[in-house]
Amino acid sequence: MAANRVAMEEDITESVTLMVDSVSSSPMTPKTVTVKEDETHHPYAFHVSGPRNVASPNWRDLINSSWKDPNYKRTVMACFIQAAYLLELDRQENRNEQNALAPKWWIPFKYKLSQTLIDERDGSIFGAVLEWDRAAAMADLVVIRPSGAPKAVLALRGTILKSLTMRRDIEDDLRFLAWESLKGSVRFNVALEALQSVATRYGSSNVCVVGHSLGAGFALQVGKSLAKEGLFVDAHLFNPPSISVAMSLRNISEKAGVAWKRLMSMLPPKNEPLIQNSNEGQVSPSNVSSGFRNWVPSFYGSNQKPTVDLRKWVPHLYVNDSDYICCHYTDQDGVAEKREMNNKENNSPVVNTNFQAAAKLFVMSKGKQKFHEAHGLEQWWSDNLELQSAIHSSRLISQQLKSLYSIK
Repeated sequence: MAANRVAMEEDITESVTLMVDSVSSSPMTPKTVTVKEDETHHPYAFHVSGPRNVASPNWRDLINSSWKDPNYKRTVMACFIQAAYLLELDRQENRNEQNALAPKWWIPFKYKLSQTLIDERDGSIFGAVLEWDRAAAMADLVVIRPSGAPKAVLALRGTILKSLTMRRDIEDDLRFLAWESLKGSVRFNVALEALQSVATRYGSSNVCVVGHSLGAGFALQVGKSLAKEGLFVDAHLFNPPSISVAMSLRNISEKAGVAWKRLMSMLPPKNEPLIQNSNEGQVSPSNVSSGFRNWVPSFYGSNQKPTVDLRKWVPHLYVNDSDYICCHYTDQDGVAEKREMNNKENNSPVVNTNFQAAAKLFVMSKGKQKFHEAHGLEQWWSDNLELQSAIHSSRLISQQLKSLYSIK
């Protein structure tokens, strides 16, 4: 009997392959998982790997809503993103309603699935719209929606390194890496339409968009698109990508601009012509510059107010300083502030740089961590989570949200 039991345990062990994490993938996102054991013991089942100290809504929430607790809200939002990951894994592994893993990640919080977002290129599920389930809440004597609980949540997953979806996921990863934009992706339009739809139906103040890794990149950009239209949805972005070729080129350009200003400072003052010439038609570089500014003042934003009050849209960014995918969001915006002061002293045009409180940046700092831990989604609902700092402005946040001040 003992020998048979050992052999059986070895067969089960060999049937489960370990998950492999890589860039833009969650440690909760397996590369290959073949499971023969009972689904109730699956490593991604809610009761196995989900949060331990988060209770379902109950009648007490009518008095003091759990959703008012930022830690509770962050935990639930991360769970909704995990559900988006598992919707795709359930599809790939042919799970049905009886053994599906994804629903367990939204049912405890009294939400229901109202829409799945499909990538038409490969048929994969990359996101989901979850709505408050009034019937389920009523069954637990929660007669009204607790204060702070959104009526609808758009959850967007990151990269899954499995053959059925890996190609399209990495294609969008490379799109962001090259251009720092995801607007050319099929997924951007689908996500934007879904977010616009629920924002119109329920009101933007009752809607939330959340995402992890690549999904956070999409969430940031569709949220920003709605903000330009005056619709400000709540946004919670976990490990958003911060590395791109475009950003590197921009930094090089800024450094070149500083060098150019130093060179210009060595030249004669503006009221002293660079070249003495008796021709009245002589045009100096300073005249050309000032003439251009007078011709298109709105381009510089010096003579008009921003079309959107940036302070009305304040996304929440959750980053780990050991995660090289998102760590650049912690870079302070001191350079931009100095540049604004220099521009004012030189009477030069200021390109709307008031980015205070542009975003709430929460930083996880545990010292040196392995990448799959630092980039993982599971850390954001862990029991021992400590966010050591909260920054309201950073260099990269300013760059990401600067377009809200530009003319469409």
